[in-house]
Amino acid sequence: MALALRELQVKEDESLLLMVQEIGQGGNGFVNGLNSGSMEEFASKVQRNYEMARGIDLPDQYVSQTIFWLYDNDKPVGYGKLRHRLNDNLLELGGHIGYVIRPSERGKGYGKRLLAELVKKANEKNISRVLLTCDEFNLASRCIIETNHGELSSITNGTCKYWIETAAGHN
Repeated sequence: MALALRELQVKEDESLLLMVQEIGQGGNGFVNGLNSGSMEEFASKVQRNYEMARGIDLPDQYVSQTIFWLYDNDKPVGYGKLRHRLNDNLLELGGHIGYVIRPSERGKGYGKRLLAELVKKANEKNISRVLLTCDEFNLASRCIIETNHGELSSITNGTCKYWIETAAGHN
């Protein structure tokens, strides 16, 4: 596997549109806000996410987040969201990191690698601990999080909360 993580740019290509269409609306708590019916719609959503990463025109209830694409040999296989901080809503559901692997590429170890890379990106942003939430019965995600040193802090109303110390937390 020649894996690469790349930050979302202002202009993105059709291979990413096809991936987000395959992912659909998302699932298991992951909302695929990039899902689009056309390249024009996708380009608009990419532009908005580029601005969100930089804190441009963010509504009060939103926080900055950066999208990262995971590629294997130039093929997009998944993506993740890294929120730069938490608000009260994200502290309960969503956390710092959300990630998804396209359905045709699941079960190949990409989720584990993607989460590990997103934790490194959190460290680069001086986030010492990241919160992830997932459905109590989503055993695949729970395994991925625990493999990446996630510590279960609670299960409330079917939602697991995990904390992962980034390298910044070990300084």
